[in-house]
Amino acid sequence: MLRMPGLADLLLSVPAVLWAITFHEFCHGYMAYLLGDPTAKRAGRLSLNPLHHLDPVGALMLLVFRFGWAKPVPVDPRYFKKPRRDMLLVSIAGVSGNFLTAFVFGAAARYFPDLFLANPTVRQFVLLMILINLGLAVFNLIPIPPLDGSKLLYPLIPRSMLAHYFWLERYGFFVLIILMALGVVQAIMGPIVMFFLRLMLF
Repeated sequence: MLRMPGLADLLLSVPAVLWAITFHEFCHGYMAYLLGDPTAKRAGRLSLNPLHHLDPVGALMLLVFRFGWAKPVPVDPRYFKKPRRDMLLVSIAGVSGNFLTAFVFGAAARYFPDLFLANPTVRQFVLLMILINLGLAVFNLIPIPPLDGSKLLYPLIPRSMLAHYFWLERYGFFVLIILMALGVVQAIMGPIVMFFLRLMLF
């Protein structure tokens, strides 16, 4: 997961990365829309066009290191009937889309091996689709703002402390960069991704 991929892997990773970030953000926006927030739709983000969701740096990170991010879909909690609950549902929707993709490709590999595993190129593409989607899902579950995992804590945080938690969002990105530079994020993600990979394939 942490090694630098070769040229063949990079080329096969491009469609996997584009799908992973596109479907992740689409799921966020669509869930918000179902809960009454039209912000993503008005911004043209209820789309499966990768260009609408691409963050160049985040996509490059996902392409090379198997974890990264996309351009966040705009969400306005003022449209929600139950903002804390609904923000949690919107956050879960993105990672659920990635887990669903990984599960579908894992099931295809397990139950139709002659079709998806016989050819080395197809087998590698299936593996990359699973790994990249798992990587994006697990990375986003880290409970550091502004990642999705931080929003899963909203219902658990007392209202009196929410303002301080929102203040932390200003610095969450820098905290993540430091943790990645120290190898902490990779050390945490590696075993979790491999656990899900084995679960889906074996």
